[in-house]
Amino acid sequence: MSNPDTRLRTRTKIKVERPRLYKVILVNDDYTPREFVVKVLKAEFRLSEDQAQRVMLTAHRLGSCLIAVFPRDVAETKAARATDAGRQAGYPLQFIAEPEE
Repeated sequence: MSNPDTRLRTRTKIKVERPRLYKVILVNDDYTPREFVVKVLKAEFRLSEDQAQRVMLTAHRLGSCLIAVFPRDVAETKAARATDAGRQAGYPLQFIAEPEE
């Protein structure tokens, strides 16, 4: 007879995968006033005045600028709310959320 203590036991280790992250990017346009862009960056992304200025100027010079990286739902919500703030004010301000490589 086999002793129950000598049998092999299999343990299953559950691997939890981290959620895929998404980048929120500010896309430059030639119509939205710089002050308004800074205001939206400070309000929606909680950037300081200096950080918001740097992000806005980088997007202005290069055409776009990475703002932050979030889980998908947070990134899409923040991008949509910031874009909507521009639309409500009558500007073509655009923020996009895309998967991080």
